[in-house]
Amino acid sequence: MKELFALNSYLWRYRYRLLIGTIFVIASNYFRVLQPQVIRQALDVIFEDLRFFSLFEGFSHRAVLLKELGKVLSVFGLAVVVLALVMGFFMYWMRQTVIYMSRLVERDLRNDIFRHYERLSPAFYKRRSTGDLMSRIAEDVSKVRMYVGPVLMYSVNLLFLFFFVIGSMLRVNGQLTFYSLLPLPLLSISIYYVSNIINKRSERIQRQLARLNSIAQEVYSGIRVVKAYVRERFFVDYFAEESENYKRNAMHLAKIDAFFRPLMILLIGLSIIITVYVGAREVVQGRISPGNVAEFVLYVSMLTWPVTAIGWIASIVQQAAASQKRINEILRIKPEITSPEQREESVSLQGHIAFKAVTFTYPDTGITALQDVSFDLPAGSKLAIVGQTGSGKSTLAELLERMYDVSAGSITIDGRDIREYPLEFLRQNIGYAPQDVFLFSDTVANNIRFGKPDAQQEEIEAYARYAAVYKDILHLPKGFETQVGERGVSLSGGQKQRISLARALIKRPRILLLDDALSAVDSETEKEILEYLQGEMEGKTTIIITHRIFSLLSFDKIIVLAQGRIVEEGTHEELLLRQGYYAAMYEQQMRQRV
Repeated sequence: MKELFALNSYLWRYRYRLLIGTIFVIASNYFRVLQPQVIRQALDVIFEDLRFFSLFEGFSHRAVLLKELGKVLSVFGLAVVVLALVMGFFMYWMRQTVIYMSRLVERDLRNDIFRHYERLSPAFYKRRSTGDLMSRIAEDVSKVRMYVGPVLMYSVNLLFLFFFVIGSMLRVNGQLTFYSLLPLPLLSISIYYVSNIINKRSERIQRQLARLNSIAQEVYSGIRVVKAYVRERFFVDYFAEESENYKRNAMHLAKIDAFFRPLMILLIGLSIIITVYVGAREVVQGRISPGNVAEFVLYVSMLTWPVTAIGWIASIVQQAAASQKRINEILRIKPEITSPEQREESVSLQGHIAFKAVTFTYPDTGITALQDVSFDLPAGSKLAIVGQTGSGKSTLAELLERMYDVSAGSITIDGRDIREYPLEFLRQNIGYAPQDVFLFSDTVANNIRFGKPDAQQEEIEAYARYAAVYKDILHLPKGFETQVGERGVSLSGGQKQRISLARALIKRPRILLLDDALSAVDSETEKEILEYLQGEMEGKTTIIITHRIFSLLSFDKIIVLAQGRIVEEGTHEELLLRQGYYAAMYEQQMRQRV
């Protein structure tokens, strides 16, 4: 239960709803327990009047007595109906307050988890699978909600119903109370064990269902590769085999489930039989009236679901505790990248960037990506970073964006360590087009607008032109309102890359950071984009990470990285004269164009 203590703050937040719900529970059970007492009185009146009625056989007064008996029974019947309506009224509001409160807690908990997810660094997501994270924010939160809502409601209901019912029973006859309740603990224990078996089977089925979903999702996402390698039959057989496993588990669960209700009915019936048998003996001995037997039968029926629910409640609490433990594990993880408290609305960045003996080792793999990297880039300058795959180019961009913090050394902007800037302020001033392009499952216009949420349509179209993707968008079925699909699946690699570029440019940032942002475009499109960038980047600090050399752009500095170190540095002309890696790369590129 200690894991569930984390929910106390949410319960305290909605304490008034919980308190009012408890009052409704008490009122509902109070009027519910009155119904068997009214029925008992009615039956006792009937038995007494019938005995009295038989004495007037042959007299004319029998018709009058019969009419009076009908009136009395009508009063009792009306009383039962009124009590049922009042009980239903309070039961309705009991659910409206407690269950509604649980939905509020569910919403707040899910929002808190999502907000916490957003604060965690990319290193966290490299260590966790997407399916596991989705499971915690969806299935685990739903199971916790069952504890906060139905379990609390039924637990409180059970407590007060036991208090009212058993108190009423003991006031009538203690011996009959004992025998009437004798099978109920056995019922609760049986339900508990059967529920545990059902839960274990259900979890196994859920895991198998998740596996089926994963297989299907992977095949759908990679359908082109599946078809290209003619592997359709393999995946059909593989999926059929896993489906057979799912069916087998489901059939086992169905067998256990089929045993559940007959067991419950058997033990309930046994309790009623014992009540009638012992009650009849007590009536014969004159200790109770016939109406009391009916009253006890109704009381036993009232206690049946609450007692059954004890096993169900215990099982749900176990599941909720396990789920809350998984949620707490996530919420206890401290963000590795934190933001200082001060705000920076009145400060504007100039864009003077300096790397000072920067070394960085990835925390999840232990790979050192950068070693003792130092360079100085004045505000408004243009820098190109070239190098082979795995040389640390993209890592440099991630450090500048503070996706990670340096292991040693420092990165400054305008002479101030970037760790001293609030994260939101820092990233708002950097326009970033990453190497791994990601588009949201939304319209083309909204994907570009993501860089500037208040951008108007004219502005979106203008920056689509600057990124040389405007004509491509017009040829899409609905133009800028075309849905791009999951991760932009309906677009080509070049189109996705240029939309990502337009998203970065529309921010009009002080620092423009392009990580291999033109690798998937042809030479003509590249030329069109570079002509715009030559003017757009004027006065802005620009860093372009690339495998290619852009002869159309004039860079103030070019850095060549190899194995995480700077091996060459200078202007285009200076590096060509050195006849090193850069010169060889340039010569090879020129040869390919010829």
